[in-house]
Amino acid sequence: MSDQESSALSGLLLASHAPLDEAQRAGRMKCSRCGASRMFYCYSCCALVGLEPRDVPSVKLPLKIDIIKHPNETDGKSTAVQAKLLAPQDVTIYTYPCIPELDQSAENIVLVFPGPDAMTVEELWEYFCADGKPRVKRLKATEGHPESHSCPIQRVVFIDSTWNQTTRIITDERLQALPNVELKSRRTCFWRHQKGCPDTYLATIEAIYYFLKDLHSHYFSEYTGEYDNLLFFFSFLHKLINKAKQAAGKL
Repeated sequence: MSDQESSALSGLLLASHAPLDEAQRAGRMKCSRCGASRMFYCYSCCALVGLEPRDVPSVKLPLKIDIIKHPNETDGKSTAVQAKLLAPQDVTIYTYPCIPELDQSAENIVLVFPGPDAMTVEELWEYFCADGKPRVKRLKATEGHPESHSCPIQRVVFIDSTWNQTTRIITDERLQALPNVELKSRRTCFWRHQKGCPDTYLATIEAIYYFLKDLHSHYFSEYTGEYDNLLFFFSFLHKLINKAKQAAGKL
């Protein structure tokens, strides 16, 4: 594990990994829905395997997240299902060409994707507010949090695919009206690095986590680990795979 990777994943406020350790020792099991052999969860059925719901954290998000998955994206290599398992009330996954109904007259919606016209998270308020008044009714942060500010968006769209496959989705006319947001540059900790791509190309679950972290810090309050558990599976698998590489002398 590099120092940068160690730093990025250290200090996270995570639920106990003990159930994952136990599930790993028990080995792969059959998914109760499709019968496939899986470890921790079935990426095809978006269901836990060898774990109970109480074994994994449930994360409440301040907005809704829609993930559009490329049809050729290999399920087993995608981290999108982790978001759905950990924030089931707020995350929906669609397989392209199916995309969510995006009503910009009812919600402020953005697409997280880099580009020449993409704005930063900090610029969202200015974009969605005219003369200090929001274009669409703003969403308050969590109830019981009187000091929280208002979030200028209610829904965010992510694309789940390799970077070489994104063109087909990003050029879809149904997404053209969405303003784009670009994340601050961060290095990925994903163990499946895409050939020919810089290490600033994040896995989907990393992009979701960093977007929410930046959003919270800028519009709600100081970030104190509210969404760290979105990396519950990711951080455990990262540690597991690096241990295996070290044992094999590949690190």
